[in-house]
Amino acid sequence: MDQKIISLAAEKTADRLQEFLQTLKEDDLANLLQNQAVKGRAAGALLRAIFKGSPCSEEAGALRRLKIYVCCIHLVESGDLQKEVASEIIGLLMLEAHNFPGSLLVELAKEFVGAIKEGSLTNGKSLELLPVILTALVANKENLDYGKGALSGEECKKQLINTLCSGRWDQQYVIQLTSMFKDVPLTAEEVEFVVEKVLRMFSKLNLQEIPPLVYQLLVLSSKGSRRRALEGIITFFNELDKQHNEDQSGDELLDLVTVPSGELRHVEGTIILHIVFAIKLDCELGRELLKHLKAGQQGDFSNSICPFSIALLLSVTRIQRFEEQVFDLLKASVVKSFKDLQLLQGSKFLQNLVPHRSCVSTMILEVVKNSVHSWDHVTQGLVELGFILMDSYGPKKILDGKSSETSSGLSKIPNQHACKLGANILLETFKIHEMIRQEILEQVLNRVVTRASSPISHFLDLLSDIIMYAPLVLQSCSSKITETFEYLSFLPLQTVQGLLKAVQPLLKVSMSVRDSLILVLRKAMFASQLDARKSAVAGFLLLLKNFKVLGSLSSSQCSQSIGISQVHVDVHSRYNSVANETFCLEIMDSLRRCLGQQADVRLMLYEGFYDVLRRNSQLANSVMQTLLSQLKQFYEPGPDVVPPLKLEACILTQGDEISLQEPLGHLLCCVQHCLVWYKSRVMPLQQEEEEEEEFCQDLEEMLESVTSRMIKSELEDFELDKSADFSQSTSVGIKNSICASLVMGICEVLIEYNFSISNFSKNKFEEVLSLFMCYKKLSDILNEKAGKGKTKTANKMDSFWSMKFVSDLLTALFRDSAQSHEESLSVLRSSPEFVRHAVSVALQKAQQLRETGHVSGPDGQNPEKVFQNLCDITRVLLWRYTSIPTSVEDLGKNEKGKSISLLCLEGLQKIFSAVQQFYQPKVHQFLRALDVTDNEGEEVEGSVTHRAAFQIRQFQRSLLNLLSSQEEDFHSKEALLLVTVLSSLSKLLEPSSPQFVQMLSWTSKICKENSQEDASFCKGLMSLLFSLHGLYKSPVTLLRDLSQDIHGHLGDIDQDVEVEKTDHFAVVNLRTAAPTVCLLVLSQAEKVLEEVDWLITKLKGQVSQEIVSEEASSQATRPNHPIEKAIIMQLGTLLTFFHELVQTALPSGSCVDILLKDLCKMYTILTALVRYYLQVCPSSGGIPKNMEKLVKLSGSHLTPLCYSFISYIQNKKSQSLKCTGEKKGKAAAVATAMARVLRETKPIPNLIFAIEQYEKFLIHLSKKSKVNLMQHMRLSTSRDFKIKGNILDMVLREDEDDGHEEGTASEHEGQNKEPAKKKRKKEMKCLS
Repeated sequence: MDQKIISLAAEKTADRLQEFLQTLKEDDLANLLQNQAVKGRAAGALLRAIFKGSPCSEEAGALRRLKIYVCCIHLVESGDLQKEVASEIIGLLMLEAHNFPGSLLVELAKEFVGAIKEGSLTNGKSLELLPVILTALVANKENLDYGKGALSGEECKKQLINTLCSGRWDQQYVIQLTSMFKDVPLTAEEVEFVVEKVLRMFSKLNLQEIPPLVYQLLVLSSKGSRRRALEGIITFFNELDKQHNEDQSGDELLDLVTVPSGELRHVEGTIILHIVFAIKLDCELGRELLKHLKAGQQGDFSNSICPFSIALLLSVTRIQRFEEQVFDLLKASVVKSFKDLQLLQGSKFLQNLVPHRSCVSTMILEVVKNSVHSWDHVTQGLVELGFILMDSYGPKKILDGKSSETSSGLSKIPNQHACKLGANILLETFKIHEMIRQEILEQVLNRVVTRASSPISHFLDLLSDIIMYAPLVLQSCSSKITETFEYLSFLPLQTVQGLLKAVQPLLKVSMSVRDSLILVLRKAMFASQLDARKSAVAGFLLLLKNFKVLGSLSSSQCSQSIGISQVHVDVHSRYNSVANETFCLEIMDSLRRCLGQQADVRLMLYEGFYDVLRRNSQLANSVMQTLLSQLKQFYEPGPDVVPPLKLEACILTQGDEISLQEPLGHLLCCVQHCLVWYKSRVMPLQQEEEEEEEFCQDLEEMLESVTSRMIKSELEDFELDKSADFSQSTSVGIKNSICASLVMGICEVLIEYNFSISNFSKNKFEEVLSLFMCYKKLSDILNEKAGKGKTKTANKMDSFWSMKFVSDLLTALFRDSAQSHEESLSVLRSSPEFVRHAVSVALQKAQQLRETGHVSGPDGQNPEKVFQNLCDITRVLLWRYTSIPTSVEDLGKNEKGKSISLLCLEGLQKIFSAVQQFYQPKVHQFLRALDVTDNEGEEVEGSVTHRAAFQIRQFQRSLLNLLSSQEEDFHSKEALLLVTVLSSLSKLLEPSSPQFVQMLSWTSKICKENSQEDASFCKGLMSLLFSLHGLYKSPVTLLRDLSQDIHGHLGDIDQDVEVEKTDHFAVVNLRTAAPTVCLLVLSQAEKVLEEVDWLITKLKGQVSQEIVSEEASSQATRPNHPIEKAIIMQLGTLLTFFHELVQTALPSGSCVDILLKDLCKMYTILTALVRYYLQVCPSSGGIPKNMEKLVKLSGSHLTPLCYSFISYIQNKKSQSLKCTGEKKGKAAAVATAMARVLRETKPIPNLIFAIEQYEKFLIHLSKKSKVNLMQHMRLSTSRDFKIKGNILDMVLREDEDDGHEEGTASEHEGQNKEPAKKKRKKEMKCLS
């Protein structure tokens, strides 16, 4: 039969074929076709023949075709056919599909949709046919019966797609179905429908099936809905990541069920590659991605910015056209995230409203961690991002050359965090990815070398961390490091020290690096630049400290220990120790040559030797001999010769220039520290070797002799008596100044030496006091001479005393109650000047620590030791201040200067701030050290808050005593210091603790009850109140009360109005109300406005996200209801605050300026709120009642008063101008007054514009919400900014008249010309 059909089909006409086919039953034909196809015979030829004999123009033919189509589809799906046969059949069906009449096309499509919904397809091969059918349907122009009505082909297709997408899809065809839709002509709406369906299917598929599906989805999205597709993919993986993290942190048994981590990351990596590839082909997709993530950044982060989307963005940076935009977006996100965090941390009001979200930085670090699963496409972006963050937000250079790291502005904190994040990204990437290590190291070193002029401490820290992590790994990159050494002599000293400290672990591992460094340092030793030579000394000292010689004491005081990973490195340690000795002695030889160089180089050596000795005790002999021979050059051996040291030899005269050649004070200081250390640590271990101690004896005798002869010497012996010249303009004066500083330094060093060896002997202490008197005389002379000049030289000198000595001395002076020490200590205690000097040096050390993070003198760079000494000093100062208050001390005090108690308090204030800056992690230890009464038992409990609260109570008592004293006894300096101390201690309290609430109510009580008229004290106290209040609740009610007080004290702008005085806070009085309190409350109001603005921006972002995701149902704005309510409450209370201030007769100047700016900000934020309601009004059904009240309040209580305030300012300005003009004065005075008026009235137009913008949007909102919000607004009249011609002519005429009179007496000029100017000013003001 099949042969017959084929032979009939070969005839020219199809009539006989048609007749023959009509005689057959449909089932026979279908069976025949099935048999042929299964056997793989000429099924294609048979099918062509059947189609030829079934023309669509006849109904029977068309129906037969339909049957055949259905039969073929089942055949193909059955899986019985060979691949080629199936493909041939599908190809034929596709070719013939467009001949079908519309109604049958609908039938066919329905057949497909039904099969898909029932899941009866077995291999999905036949789905290739569906796009062709749907395309043919669209091309069909006639109306077709569909369901109950008649629809066009386009509408039928829409209905079919609708039905298809709303039914269930079997998971094995999801990919084929998605791929099929890309060949169907779809409208934007249909694309969206399909995309939504595909996204819903994600969760039903296996993880491995998602990448191909995403690929098909991206191809499909080129027809539209790009943003929705990307959003869906990101959201899906964000959820998956969250689930995965929860599972991992949850029960271990779940690991059997959940996806293994590696698999998930590989899938994500593949998908990111698919998306990046799609973006390369379709730039629009990239733009949509950026738009989506930018919008997410405005509203709620967590929906759009997540580890997956960050990884995706970092991969997109490989596409050049998006690179810059992506990095800008990531940079902005990081800083915004840190700023938000800072804002949240500082405000309880925001913490209550906004839940704490995860920070972008943790997400980025998670990406670094995930990138271990072969995400090579992400790592390059990560490295670039790390460097971008470090470059953009690292410490900046400021004018005086110091880096601005130490200055603590608020914006600095987010920037510092961002820079730290950059360093963490690079460090973690370095640890994970071997491929990229070389590049990271190169880039860091390049920056260290090329950015010598700007601060690079953050890069040095990163380099140090990298090398500490794996010195062995870096051996492969050592060439890069040795190359960097070549530049050492050109780099600033600080950089060199940082760099060498960082690479030090590498020197222990790699001989070649060490050798190349030594060559470079030797060259630098003889360089012509002083800095290069100092660098060489620094480098050599560092090597001496870190290369232990065999037999050295184990150094528990090592300040920079080498990480564990290096412990296994020194395999040849026995050999090393021997080699190290020759190596160290060689270096000592090189360093000896430096002793003939400039003072700066020698000074570095003297400062470094003590550390070398402590770390490498076997070098003691060499170091001490060197120091001895150096000291002998300046020592007068004769026992009766005074002075005992050759000061002349220390000063170099070259022509007219006089400079210091030998820093003798530093040399002696180094000698005495080394000697004391050697005697206490090394000598007890070598009793049998007597000859070793020869240099010790020599040095001891020399110091003894110098001490006794210094005491005998008079100032005349040094030629430094009162008649000497100390001016800095003559060479004799300069020489005398240098000599004086040398003598004072020597006295200080000898005081420390004699105290340390005294063992509390009375004679020694008398010597100490005599030395101090010598120091004091000189210091007084210098101060006296300098007082006549400009600066005090004595105070500029850093003290030679070590921190340890200061701590021991103060403890002995104030706290030593041992009976045996009493008599000898009374010698020192009886001299108030000596005690005061000891406390001032402690103060100087605290100041140094606060500014630089370390102190001068031995162990000053060792944070551990400094901290230990700091605790001891603080304990003593605290005891001295609390047990002997200033009031008691003042009675018995006639001498000038601050009392000792006050110095102690100042020291405490500096120390508390330094500890919080540099020792934040050790605060608990610090507070515990202060607690003198601590018993072992109760040490266990006592949190930071408890201990801080205990200290706070002591200072509170002191402040109360001070405030309750007589008016004339009130010491404002002390009060201010106490408030500063309380401020730093209150930062240690946990804001949720009862102690914090107590502190707040105490501060509030003090403000309410004390009416001190001291402005600085008032400012300190109010700042403390605000900083505490913000962490407890919003300060708006506080602001309202304060504004009423200010209004009461300063009076009204309308002089006829009597203001009733409120008395909420006694601290507000006539002296302090303006500008002190006024400026403080305004800055606080500005902070509240910023918070409100932040909340409104957040709400707007959420609304725009909701609109995008089309969920703007009537419930859309309900979750924001509490936030909206809070915003309106804040603005309402602030409105009453401004209502008071705008009526206050404020003095012109900063108060008025800032009030105008803040009012402008207030209106801008009201406008933002109105615009937010314009956005949500359609969906939320109107605006809330309290918003209407707010608008009403602004119309009645603020806007009209703003205009009268403006008039008040302008009248005041014109009066002040009139006064200036009337004074028979110089034109210059008037000109400056004019300039001031112009400057001060600048904010007025801005304010008027802000008010008008607010009213403009209110009109829009009134129309949209059908509520008349403008009924409370009185539109002002004085706003026609027209140029009135007649007035202008008049003014110009007056100017001309003045021109004619110019020849007359100059006095008239001052009087006539200026009023004309003034009049014009006034006219212009009237116009405005």
